[in-house]
Order: sequence, then structure tokens, then C-alpha cells
Amino acid sequence: MVRGIGRGGRGIPGRGGMGRPPFNRPRVLMLRPPFDLLLAEPAFPRCKPAPDDSVLTQALLKRHTELCPSPTDQAAVLSLVTKLQTVLDNIVVAPGEFAACQQLEEVRQVGSYKKGTMMAGKNVADIVVIMKTLPTKEAVEGLSNKVNEEVNKLMKAEGSGAVVSACHERGFTVTGTSAAVRVLITTLHQNLRKIEPDVHLDYKVISSHLAAIRHSRWFEENAHHSSIKVLIRLLRDMCSRHSGLEPLTPWMIDLLAHHCIMNNPQRQALPINVAFRRALSLMAGGLFLPGCAGLPDPCEAAHSRAHTALDLAAQDLAAATAQTLLRVVARGGHLYVLGLQPFEGGKDISLEITVWDGVVVSPLAPAYNDSPEPMDTDDKEEESQDSVAA
Repeated sequence: MVRGIGRGGRGIPGRGGMGRPPFNRPRVLMLRPPFDLLLAEPAFPRCKPAPDDSVLTQALLKRHTELCPSPTDQAAVLSLVTKLQTVLDNIVVAPGEFAACQQLEEVRQVGSYKKGTMMAGKNVADIVVIMKTLPTKEAVEGLSNKVNEEVNKLMKAEGSGAVVSACHERGFTVTGTSAAVRVLITTLHQNLRKIEPDVHLDYKVISSHLAAIRHSRWFEENAHHSSIKVLIRLLRDMCSRHSGLEPLTPWMIDLLAHHCIMNNPQRQALPINVAFRRALSLMAGGLFLPGCAGLPDPCEAAHSRAHTALDLAAQDLAAATAQTLLRVVARGGHLYVLGLQPFEGGKDISLEITVWDGVVVSPLAPAYNDSPEPMDTDDKEEESQDSVAA
């Protein structure tokens, strides 16, 4: 008997011996978190006291005051939401003879109005209506007409004008004089597999409305701190003014703000200036890049990451933009980043070359290339040499 044949000895690939590596072993994807100085502070103690950051704090609070809706806008949205919620609840309890209304299961408020993060100038609230059966386009249109009729009756009784209802791919929108409410249609989870694209609303749209209910419930239970809501408004405003951060969804911003405020060794809310710098540093360090642990989605299946909703180009652009903005803030240009001071007639500062006390800050070129360059081979080199020789 030859040595090594039975148990995978040297040179024989029986059970993964010393001759060959175990090629059949599955690869394990290791997701690594970005460097976070706040969590690594015990390993990097400060050599001198932290600098005074009161100027940035005052600028952040001033910008947040500008982003908060006025009491008049809040009252207008509250009035329309209350009327619409009353009408929908009455339809759920007593649908009457209307066939489309007999299919309603539940009504829930979602979105920025429910979370308390509504922005100034955006007097729009969101309500999700869960149907018992599959949401056909005809049923959505019929429900829209019924809601429009009942809300106008309430408005007429109060003498406060009228509303208009318009259908779209997500449901319908009820618009008043100074506020609007989007009614988002979805169905029970067990009905999702029966969706037909030609007859019902889009599958992804309906699934996103169910996810919005989960997001609002999680936010209400875990992100009720006022500092989180302040940071959410600041980040949303910053993302809307810089093109590289526009692909970030509101849910990603909510998770990022909660992480930057609450995820620290003391488990206490951080100051708003520290959390703002931390948010930029994490995004600049690759929080939303491939291979990074990112932010786990608490409302989805295990090991799900929120930033996977972005394509690779958007992930690369978000990291590059955050790096540019972080360098501008570090050199004292926070007024331009926050929007308190316009930059050269409203230009995007993340796309322009700027100079701060002799330090040049230039936007980074994209690292991701959708169409990779063809690899040079030895055959091409030989062909080029032959052509030169000829």
C-alpha cells in the first residue's frame, strides 16, 4: 500500500492533504466597519483638550431653525391629516355599499410627519392604507373619489375651502389650499405573490409601503430623541443641495442619524456638532461602500444592509462627496456646507475647487468605472511589434 492514499497524505487529494489547498471550501465574506474615532478613542487618547466647536454648534442650530416648519404649516397639515384619518377610519368600520371601501384592512400614518422630521416648505404627510385584497387600479380610483367626497363634506361644514384628489402610481394625493396628504396603497403580506403587473399596482411600490410601516414603528420606539430629529433635518437638507448625496434614501438618513447620535460607549445622546462631524467622517470613510459593514437594517432580514439599495456608482459618489465636504468643514467652510451662505451664486461646493487659508480642496474623481478598460495581452503586444517592424 502506497503511503498517503487512504487519508489524503502528501500529494494525494484525498481529504485535503498537504499537496493541494481545499478548493471546495466556501468563501466567507468579511464585512468590515469604517474607522470610527469615537469608538476607537480609548486606543487614541487625546494629547490636548478638544477645540472649541461652539461656532459650528450655533450654525447647526440656526440652520435647523430655518428648516423647521412654521406653526401655521404644522397646523394646516394636522388639520388635513385629521380629516383624512377620520374619513378612512369610518370607511374601515362602516364601508357601506361601496365595493372598493369594503376591502380596507388598516390605516397607518408614516413618513416624516409621523416621525416629527417634516421640513419647512414641504407640507406633505403620508398615510398607508392596507387593503384586504389585491389593490387594483380601479379600486384605488374608486377609493380616491370616495375619500375626496367625504373630506369635502367635512371641509364644507367648517367653511375652509375644498380639496382635490389625484391618482398616481403609488395611490392618490389629497391636496388642500396649504397642505397635502399622500395616501399610499398596499395589501396584506400574503397577497404579494399574487400581484399581476397589468392589473394591480407595482410590486416594488406595494412592498415599499409595507416597509414604510415598519420604519415608522421602529423610529417611534428607538429614535424619539430630539437630537436625532435635528440631525435628520440637517442631513436631508445637505443631501438635497449636494448632487453626490441625493441618492441617499430617507431611511438611510434616519439610520445614519440614529447611529451617530446614540451608538457610543456611554449610550448617551452626543452633542449635535459631534454627531454631524461623525456622520460626514463615517460616509467619507466608506460607510456606504461595497465590502463595508454599513448600517444593518433593523426592519429587514438578518445581515441586510441599508446601503445595498444604492448602485455601485452612487455608493462611490456619496463617499467622494462626503470626503470633499468633510475637508471643507475642517477648514472652516461649514456655512457653505450647511447652506447658511450661498457659494458663488448657488453652485454645489462639492463640485468646485476651493482654497481655504492656502489649502486647496478639490473634488475627487470617481473611482468606480462601469466599463472597465480591456486588459492588454501578450498577443496584442506581439501584433503591435510586428506592425512596427513591417
